[in-house]
Order: sequence, then C-alpha cells, then structure tokens
Amino acid sequence: MTNVVIIGGGPGGYEAALVASQLGAEVTLIERDGIGGAAVLTDVVPSKALIAVAEAAIDTKGSSAIGVHATDVTIDIADVNARLKKWAATQSSDIQQRLLSQGVKVLAGTAELIDAENVKAKLNDGSEVTLKAEVVLLATGARPRELASAIIDGERILNWKQLYEFTELPTDLIVVGSGVTGAEFAGAYQALGSQVTLVSSRDQVLPGEDSEAAKVVQDVFAKRGMKVLSQTRAVQVTRTESGVSVELSSGKVITGSHCLMAVGSLPNTENIGLAQVGVSTNEVGFIEVDKVSRTSVRGVYAAGDCTGVLMLASVAAMQGRIAMWHALGDSVHPLNLETVSSNVFTDPEIATVGVSQADVDSGKETANVLNLPLATNARAKMQGISEGFVKIFCRPDTGVIVGGVVVAPKASELIFSIALAVEHRLTVDQMSQTITVYPSLSGSIAEAARQLHQTQNLN
Repeated sequence: MTNVVIIGGGPGGYEAALVASQLGAEVTLIERDGIGGAAVLTDVVPSKALIAVAEAAIDTKGSSAIGVHATDVTIDIADVNARLKKWAATQSSDIQQRLLSQGVKVLAGTAELIDAENVKAKLNDGSEVTLKAEVVLLATGARPRELASAIIDGERILNWKQLYEFTELPTDLIVVGSGVTGAEFAGAYQALGSQVTLVSSRDQVLPGEDSEAAKVVQDVFAKRGMKVLSQTRAVQVTRTESGVSVELSSGKVITGSHCLMAVGSLPNTENIGLAQVGVSTNEVGFIEVDKVSRTSVRGVYAAGDCTGVLMLASVAAMQGRIAMWHALGDSVHPLNLETVSSNVFTDPEIATVGVSQADVDSGKETANVLNLPLATNARAKMQGISEGFVKIFCRPDTGVIVGGVVVAPKASELIFSIALAVEHRLTVDQMSQTITVYPSLSGSIAEAARQLHQTQNLN
C-alpha cells in the first residue's frame, strides 16, 4: 500500500485524497484551517453565495422591466453573512465526512517537508508527528496580497476574506483593484445598496477578460451608479476617524466608509521545506509543475493556487486528481488549459473557454468570430435582459469550434455547451443542427453557430 501525504485541504488537496483512497493508497491529509480550505471557507463558496444574494436584489429591483413593481428591498447584511458562514461551515463538514468515510486520515495542523519521503506535521493541539510518504502532494493555496501602503486592519481596510464580519452594510465602499475579485465584490455591494467606487489602473475593468465582455460589465456598473475611476492607482490608503482616505496617483484624494484591497494573490509556499528539499519555485514563490502536477523533486507533486497555473477551484481539483492518477499508476491525461472554462460572477456574468479575442487580434490564433447580442433573443426579452452576447470562434477551414464567450445571467451554465464543443472538436454545423428549446438563451448559441456557417461560405 502506497503512503500518500497531502499538505492542504482545499479542492486540490481533498480531491486528490479521494482519488488516492479510491486507488488503494493510505492517505493522510493535513489542513490548518478547515477542510475545503479558503475556497470553501473564505473565498469561492461564501463569495458566490453573497453574489447570489446581490443577484436576487438586482432581480427584485429590476423587475419593473417585466411589469412587477417592488416597492422596497432591504438587505440585512448581518443575517446574510451569518448564513454565508453557516453554509461554508456545512460544506466543509460535508467534505470532511466524505474523506473520513473513504478512509482518509485527516489531521488539523501545518506541515513541512523534511525530505522527499518524510513530512513533519505540527498539529493544532500542540503535538508533532513525522509521516513517511512515498508520494507527497503540496496544495497549500494562496492568500490575498497586501501592500505596505494599505495596512489591513480587518475593520475599515480589508481583504476579501474579511468581508463576512460586517454587521452593517458599508455606506461608501472603495474597491482597489478591478480584476475578477475586485469587480465581483464591487458589483455585489453596489447591488446590495452600498455606494461603490472602483479604482482601476487600466482603461477598463477586468483587463484579463474579453474586452467586449468587460465593456458590457463596466457599462452596467455605471448604469447602476458605481463610480469607476480608470487609469489611476491607489498610492496610499489610510484609516481615518470615520472611515478611510485613499490617495490616488492622479493626486486626487477620495474618502469612504471602508476600503477593500483586491490587488492579487501570493502563494502559501513559505515554511513548508521547499528549499531544503529542492522544489523549484518561480520568482514570486509559486511552485513550478508540469502538466501532470510533478515538481522538480521525484515523488513530490503540487496542485492548486500555490502553483499559479490557473487560479480556479476547478483547475486545482483536476491538478490534484491528475497528480494521484500519475503517481499511483492509473490512466492519466495531462492538464489541458485550452479546454478549461472559467467564469466571472459579476451581473451579467462573463464565461469563457478556449481561444480568446486577444489571441485572434494578436495573430496568435486564426479564427472566424461571430458576436450575437442577446437583445435579439426572445427569452431575453421575456426576462428583461438587454445586455450581453454570445461569441463563438471557429477555424476558417473546418468550422471546428475553438472558443467562446457568453455574457449573460448564469453564463456559467450556458458556457458548458461551447466547452463540450471545444473539448470534442465539434463544428459549427454540428452545433447548429442540434435542436434547442424555444424560447431559451441557449438558442442564441445555436444561432451564432448557424451564422458562422454563412460566414464560412462567404469566405
């Protein structure tokens, strides 16, 4: 029986533990804060639950577009946060029970590599234990990046893990950083009733996303009353007697009740024995891995945000599974990021997979592109949806679908059909010949494919 030791109990760690147990290994998992890690306890689960509450508020406030007139929407943020934390704790407990039922030994504490075959665990009860390991998986995650110019105090100046302690809704929230995390929380709190100012160093929010999609979201933000300050940086964030003061690179000073710092993540790779064992990291500290999750040291694998490969819970989970399939001799396919779908949980959502507009514009990829606005969709009209689109990329010569973008409510659900097409190399003709429900938002995906067929004939 192979001894597997996993350091970190987030998606990369617990999914790896389940696979290793299924394949007959003796598995020990060490987690400091709770099974599920940050993804379940302080990040993905609670943040997306908060966003779901914000979406409910948006739907209620916007229902006049379809003839339903709501007179008032009141948000009890203390009740909302209590529920979010309860759901996260329940999810963590459910995952732990599944691990235990599969024979995984779960230890509460921290751990570090002594060498490639031995792990020292410091448990939360004060004891220490040394574990023999034939296979080690490092899944220690990442943490919010903090700046010396904005000292986090957890009360007025916060990172995104600290937002669930509010007992009152922030009146004026300044969000520094317009990437995915910043944009998601900015949109959510604006919908919940805060006045939000979003500080963006770029021309447009969500600089890493499809530019047309990001423009839709930024326009919606502005329409809902959010202040977006583009091409400026926060030079200094200071707590004041009544709130916060933010000095911008333009010289302007803005004030608010609270400030959320959303300026990226750093890997949790300190003090886990990487240097003494010889595990390679990049200049920022992310663990370097190949497509089957191997590090530079034989028998030591890594998965999830600590690798910086693509910081998504779904990718972390697959990296962990792939590591165990490879280490334990099962059938394995290397990680293929070209078929990974991702989602930004703003309102509307932005979902993407495969080839991007930037790839096409730069000449890196050759593809025909079709952008179909959702405003023409019958179901969208019924639901009062006026923003958003479906975009499909296909090869000019074969019509094989190589990418897509969906901007819509629940785009995270709609992208699946395009992801299937990318994964299995379906053509636009094959997609367009599939009958969709009428009326449905997914009908726009088939319609975009049909129009791409016409485009191909013209070419």
